[in-house]
This record gives sequence, C-alpha cells and structure tokens, in this order.
Amino acid sequence: MTQDIAALEGLVRKRVRALRLAHGWSLDELARRATLSASTLSRIENGQRRLALDQLVALARALDTTLDQLVASDVEDVVVSPVVDAHGWRRWPVRAQPGLSVVRQRLTTPPDLARMRAHAGQEWLVVLSGTAVLLLGDRRYRLEPDQAAEFPTMLPHAIGAEHRPCEVLAIFDRDAHRDHQRAVTARAAGSD
Repeated sequence: MTQDIAALEGLVRKRVRALRLAHGWSLDELARRATLSASTLSRIENGQRRLALDQLVALARALDTTLDQLVASDVEDVVVSPVVDAHGWRRWPVRAQPGLSVVRQRLTTPPDLARMRAHAGQEWLVVLSGTAVLLLGDRRYRLEPDQAAEFPTMLPHAIGAEHRPCEVLAIFDRDAHRDHQRAVTARAAGSD
C-alpha cells in the first residue's frame, strides 16, 4: 500500500510539473496562481515535501484541471481496439468520455437531400481522403482532406462523397451515434 501511495505521489508530481510547463509558467507564476511559495512548489515537484490536500486543490484550480484528473491512477492499457457494429461501422469507444464514439466511415455516394436528418447530439468529423460534402440546414460545405466540421445535430444534415469515395473520421456523442444507427437500420429495412 505504501508503495502504491508513493507511486501515485510521484505521478502527481510529474503531472503538476508537466502541466506547469505546458502552460509555459515558471515556478514563481504557478506558485502565485496557487497561492503557494515558489520554494514550497519546488519541493512538491521534486518530492522533498509531502503532498497536502489543500495544496493539491489549489494546484488543480491554478492548472485549470480537476483534483480527480490530477490524482487519477496511471493507465496501463492505452490501446483501444475497434468494434465493428451490426451495420459494419468501425467504432472506437472513448474510455474517458463514456458515450463518445470515434467512427471511421467510407462514403461513396453524394449526400441526399431526402435523407437529411435532425436529432439530438453533437457531431465532429475530419476528412481523411477524398472530398466530402456536408449539407447542413440550407448550406452546403465542401470539405477537403484534413478539414474538419463540428455542428449540433439538431440542424438537418447529411454527408456524402463528391465525385469519388472519401473517408471521414467522426466523433459522435451518445445521442448522435444512437440516431445514426437508427437511420441505418431504417434504410436497411426499407422503411425510409
């Protein structure tokens, strides 16, 4: 147990230092923001001072994170394998955000005005190859490789390929993924 606590403390110390450096802050700057002395912060980062809960709370606030994120255990399994669902979509769940899914899609047909849908949720996508066309409300967007789009799915929308197949990587929240699956099921059943 003591070994586990020491390992967690070491991880938290590394996180504090890494977050400080990511913000581009000196010891003095983070100490000022966390209302600590620079020498105390230096000893915390170097393991010469025990971590106190009140100091961790102040550091988490100053670093714009949560206490939970600051003290979360080290993750051993960081590789996520895809799941192929009943509709053939390759999907990767996002462990840190249950309900979010990353989906890779190959689009071969142009977007269909008759298939524009609105539903609860939020969607983000990036074009990996080819050219995608996003119909969103009464607007048309042409997306080239490495361009991304983010939109609330309450706007009627449809996406497809322009002239030749394209591949997109999309992030769906739980509502958006569920409603996209329903639409695919309905089309497959011929009720659309």
